[in-house]
Amino acid sequence: MQHIPVLLHESIEGLALTKGGIYVDCTTNRAGHSIEIAKAIGKKGTLICIDLDQTALADAKKVIGSLKNAPTTHFVHANFRHLQDILKKLKISHVDGVLADLGISSQELEVSGRGFSFRTNEKLQMTFDAHPREDVTTAYDIVNFWSESTIADILYGFADETYARRIARAIINRRMIKPIETTSELVDVIGSSVPVTYRHRKTHFATKTFQALRMAVNDEIGSIKDLLTSLPHVLAQGGRACIITFHSTEDRIVKQGLRSQEETLKIINKKAIIPSEEELEKNPRARSAQLRIVEKL
Repeated sequence: MQHIPVLLHESIEGLALTKGGIYVDCTTNRAGHSIEIAKAIGKKGTLICIDLDQTALADAKKVIGSLKNAPTTHFVHANFRHLQDILKKLKISHVDGVLADLGISSQELEVSGRGFSFRTNEKLQMTFDAHPREDVTTAYDIVNFWSESTIADILYGFADETYARRIARAIINRRMIKPIETTSELVDVIGSSVPVTYRHRKTHFATKTFQALRMAVNDEIGSIKDLLTSLPHVLAQGGRACIITFHSTEDRIVKQGLRSQEETLKIINKKAIIPSEEELEKNPRARSAQLRIVEKL
């Protein structure tokens, strides 16, 4: 399955790319946005491609490597929260632009085998890193060992799940009988704990629980906050950052984080940019995407 980059034209335009510039794609994936940045900045430019998925990075390397007059490109297997350290190791003091598409890719959802989707029966992992360290917390660890109150707080805090407490109680009850090991088992637990009307909505009843667990496993909110804090330090004067979010919790963190730094970051679009009708026809998954752009003063 091909991952379609979201708000591609709008984010590339928002970066105000210049030939020979230095740019960072914090969530490179299969180079959907990166390839367009590479084309625009040319051979004299520098592109830093960051991702936690080694397979995605390998694919991105092939895509950009096939480009004529490709820029100097660094492929970095890391969390974007470490952007300042990454640039320090590369001996780069400032960059002209930073892009972060915070959505999960189609490949991770459908074919990663790591349990991101409630539509396929897989082991409960949900780590962005395909080969995490043994001490890394997984979705299996959360649902089988964390307390009921903590699970409920995760579901409500990260995904505004209306039935957070009922789902958390059902998880505890089920794991007392046997561990919850797969996505299908978790979906069954969620389905048994929510009202019938909730199970038959347009949005799948397990969507928010899976979103919240994924965010907890990967400390997504902490990573986003670290990235936002680093922007004034890594952007050159006039440099821009484009951040694409996909749900209200994420967007709230980004909006507040950028506004809190208005002394150094000028907000370019007061209202978030959303996908056009034309884009939504081609890619319905883009429906919740929002783009926010800032510029270093």
